[in-house]
Amino acid sequence: MFHFFFPNKRFTLPSRAKPIYTHSKKSAIARTIWQTNYTNRVTLPVYINYLFNRLLSYDYEYRFMITEDRTDFIQSNYSEEIFKSYSRIQIGAAQADFWRLLVLYKYGGVYMDIDAHLIWPLSSIIDDDIEEAYIVIKKGEISNYFIASKSNNINLKKMIDVVLKNIEENSIKNVYILTGPGVFNQVLDMSKVNTVYYRYTCNQGNFTNDHFQYVDKEEGKWTEAQKKMDIIKNDI
Repeated sequence: MFHFFFPNKRFTLPSRAKPIYTHSKKSAIARTIWQTNYTNRVTLPVYINYLFNRLLSYDYEYRFMITEDRTDFIQSNYSEEIFKSYSRIQIGAAQADFWRLLVLYKYGGVYMDIDAHLIWPLSSIIDDDIEEAYIVIKKGEISNYFIASKSNNINLKKMIDVVLKNIEENSIKNVYILTGPGVFNQVLDMSKVNTVYYRYTCNQGNFTNDHFQYVDKEEGKWTEAQKKMDIIKNDI
């Protein structure tokens, strides 16, 4: 109803927000939440989703990047080879898939999709002594919409290498397999890494939906975008 009466009203997500409460005890995983989106001007459902997460992560710093910020981050922090590979990706969701691996490998922390929301306070989900945690969804597979990891995690490095290989070969025509959860399920052994079940950790889409998330994005969700264009452009 709100957007029926105010169709053009948008709310601004901050690029950075300090924690409300700071712990004296250190955690193996940095107490930082990372998120990204094609814009920082979002609809009310997406903004409420953000506020709810901030309530349940009051002791975490919040970091947010739009498309251009992701590009600047990778160019500033990674090799020319990695930046060149990233720059070949034409679909925003695939760029975000790659970026989340790179930003967590560099700084560590917790990544969450823009439509994901916590079930319990984040500090009760992520113990101080664990070094990584991946979310398991309905089908018993690892997803990538919630990732918690220390920096310089060898498993993240393995997945970065797989994504680089996939971009170089350019034979996969599906974002899910090329850069997304398919990479996680290829690299990670669920019996050897720490996993958390989505019902008790982090879910998606209860505050918002595809319409309100992509209302200002002409090409729509990645599932539609990959039907209209190649995911990877020719070598640049």
